Amino acid sequence: MKGIVTPASLNKAVAKNYKENRKKNPSAKTLVSQICKGNKTALSRAITIIESTAPKHQEKAKAIIKGCLPNGNKSVRIGITGVPGVGKSTFIEQLGKLLTQRGHKVAVLAIDPSSSLSGGSILGDKTRMQELVKEKNAFIRPSASGDSLGGVARKTREAIVLCEAAGFDTIIIETVGVGQSETVVHSMTDFFLLLKLAGAGDELQGIKRGIIEMADAIVINKADGDNLKATQLAKTEFNRALHLYPAKESSWTPKTLTCSALKNQGIKEVWDMVQEYVKQTKNNGYFTQKRTQQNKFWLLETINNTLKNNFYNNATIKKELANQLKAIKNNTSTPFEAAENLLTTYFKK
Repeated sequence: MKGIVTPASLNKAVAKNYKENRKKNPSAKTLVSQICKGNKTALSRAITIIESTAPKHQEKAKAIIKGCLPNGNKSVRIGITGVPGVGKSTFIEQLGKLLTQRGHKVAVLAIDPSSSLSGGSILGDKTRMQELVKEKNAFIRPSASGDSLGGVARKTREAIVLCEAAGFDTIIIETVGVGQSETVVHSMTDFFLLLKLAGAGDELQGIKRGIIEMADAIVINKADGDNLKATQLAKTEFNRALHLYPAKESSWTPKTLTCSALKNQGIKEVWDMVQEYVKQTKNNGYFTQKRTQQNKFWLLETINNTLKNNFYNNATIKKELANQLKAIKNNTSTPFEAAENLLTTYFKK
């Protein structure tokens, strides 16, 4: 660019290739073909398209998903949640490195919280997984949560399909972990892992929130140094808590483990447990049954999202919404009456 001195450290050949490729706008068919060959650049561009809310990208997104669908459904999907600061990124990096070393292809869909004021998101998970991001068989994609509940991005479900088509056999979804409804995460993963901290005083909070009820395993992180004794105590407490819940449909008994992601201790045991769960649920048929239930959930969720988008993008509604907001401001209408008027207008059109 004019007025900018090119740094000596920049590889000019790479920069030229990048610049030329970014100018191109590959078709949906080309992107699908490249994704199925394991091209990470094509995968990233395709995810950007399906995450876009621009009307011009909607048809292309549908064509990409449809093209990738026959090559999907071939992975183990792991949802990982926990409060901020529990060490989710460090844990995922160590787990990802273990899997890539064993010949697995790992995709990490990391969800960053969006600001409720500016709407912005840092998307900094790649910087916190500096070693995993260098792995040839790893793919890390940060996305903004936007206004979605459950700590996942609106299009995470479709991104999973694309990653599976690209040959990734293990998909890890890292949630925001801010205490929102975790139902959405649970509805798109095979194994739901809850990361906890010892001595955080949230044992009862976890039970109250109902999150333990959904967890297939509880892993207490940072089990090292002076924290070792507290971790063992927390493990005992959570094991007791797990006995309060009825047996799961999967016939799986949730387990409590401890680990130190920082010291890379206990990660292998966690993966062994995930494999044990997958083997058991595939043998008793629950694995397939859960995937079928998830498809039903996402059918209904897609209908809800489509109706919502159509409503707010309708030209008549946009105009009438401004009138109703004005009426509420002038105290000539209530929010409930205004909502009823808007819905009546929408369904009469």
